[in-house]
Amino acid sequence: MPIILVLVVMLLTPVPGWTAQIYSRSDLVRFQSRIIDYSSRINPRFQKRVRASTKLIIVHTSELGLESTLRVVSRGKQFKNGSSTPGGHANYVVARNGMVYRILDKQYRADHAGLSMWNGVSNVSDISVGIEFVGYHYAPLTDSQYRSARQLLFILKRAYGLRDKDILTHSQIAYGRPNPWFPKNHRGRKRCAKNFDRIRAGLGSTWPYDPDVMAGRLTPDPILVQVFYSDPNIAVYTGKKAPQVLASDVISKLNSAWAIAGEDYDAPNTVYVLPGGKTLAGDRVAARLGWDHLPVGTKVILNQETEQIPEQAESIIKTISGRMTAWSHAGAAYHAPSTIYFLPSDRILTGCAISDWDDLPIGTRLVVGYKGSFDVTKDKTAYKIAGAKYKAPGTIYHIPGRGPVQGDRISDFSDLPEGTGIYLPINP
Repeated sequence: MPIILVLVVMLLTPVPGWTAQIYSRSDLVRFQSRIIDYSSRINPRFQKRVRASTKLIIVHTSELGLESTLRVVSRGKQFKNGSSTPGGHANYVVARNGMVYRILDKQYRADHAGLSMWNGVSNVSDISVGIEFVGYHYAPLTDSQYRSARQLLFILKRAYGLRDKDILTHSQIAYGRPNPWFPKNHRGRKRCAKNFDRIRAGLGSTWPYDPDVMAGRLTPDPILVQVFYSDPNIAVYTGKKAPQVLASDVISKLNSAWAIAGEDYDAPNTVYVLPGGKTLAGDRVAARLGWDHLPVGTKVILNQETEQIPEQAESIIKTISGRMTAWSHAGAAYHAPSTIYFLPSDRILTGCAISDWDDLPIGTRLVVGYKGSFDVTKDKTAYKIAGAKYKAPGTIYHIPGRGPVQGDRISDFSDLPEGTGIYLPINP
């Protein structure tokens, strides 16, 4: 019997304790034939090593767009001090359009979990396959990603004899050393994939509790406790009632830098966008402000490269580039109706009409926190629409064929063509 047929027969054989999910032979062959082999682009410094055993599958959100995700997981991370990692940070990447990239064959150890522990076993990279989903932990993954996840996880579970409960998120297995918020080793070092929807991925429930917290090896993270473990007796090992989960990337009285960013709260590639537009890299907050003095309304954006940080405050009108996605500029507001996108084609879309920021063309411009458009006509001048702020830099004009322009950069308002759209800030 051909090898591929044997594999498919094995995949279709029911096994007790696994979710009842069946794919036809053609489904599986078609899926595997479409996986893009990216392994030739792995950093030559990376040393391939076959895992001795595979007990878990760990899912991540990359906190980056597709281009940056592929570069980082294959070539490695570049740090501000000039150091770098040798890559090999995932076995697979699942793009937002559902395309799957093979970074390392599933048999090889990927360096994806970092400081980690599960059920008393440290260094989870040694015993797990790592899958990166392109996206961010405060935004939903796409239907296409979940369709690919169902088939990929089905294949990997069968290949290694794993159960649904053996599939965990990075935020569940990562842990951190003592810091100002936690005096002992603790969960909560990572937030990635806390938005992973197990049902949409074709999986049953996760563990009902954190075994390392239950055994006293780690201190719990209250937010992750509430995200993953719904046991009504959860206070038995947390010592307190879990707080309301805050699905936001904005600092508030209840939402701290740690709650949003985990261990990356003070990283140089974490950007804090203060109310008013000023930006600070994470490694400068303590000296400039102090962590207790970050103002309410500060937005936190992860994984920004050094040259991107000034771009966060350069202009009210942001521009999408190869490294600056809609999420990079707008954070969780990328799909809000008050985020306005001006495409190079002169088409205008509100955030709620955007299903995938990776599909937005380079050169798309956007503004965050706006209402409109209010169109100029013979009877409605810019002054009648915007009042005294018609010349203000925060008043945005979309002139057909010219794109968005700030009010202070228009020299002659009497020459505005009819149909010019005016966008006004919601909170002027």
